[in-house]
Amino acid sequence: MKRKAIRKKILSPRNIVGTILLLIYVVIAVREQLNLPPEERTWQGSIAGIPYDFRVPTVERLRATFWNKDNPQLLVPQAFGIGWTFNLYPLLHPRNDTEPVKIGV
Repeated sequence: MKRKAIRKKILSPRNIVGTILLLIYVVIAVREQLNLPPEERTWQGSIAGIPYDFRVPTVERLRATFWNKDNPQLLVPQAFGIGWTFNLYPLLHPRNDTEPVKIGV
C-alpha cells in the first residue's frame, strides 16, 4: 500500500510539470552556451531572469555564495545549478546601521 502512495506522489502532475520545465530550462541554457565559440563559453548566465551556473563549484565560490559578508542580500544566485540560495551571513550577523537587509537579487 505504501508503494502506491509513494508512486502517486512521485508521478503527480505537479512533479511531472516541474521536472519538464526544469529540463527545458537546462536544455535552453546548455544550448545557449554551445552556440557560443568555445573561448566565449562561461557556463553561467540567466534566462528569463533565473540565474544558472554550471561551472564546477569551488570552495571560494561556495563560501562567497553561502557566507558573503560583503553582500547584504539574502537571496543570491546558486554556486552551482539553477536559481537562488540563501546568503546566511546577513541572517546570522545583522547590520547595526539603519540600512535594512535586502531580500531580492
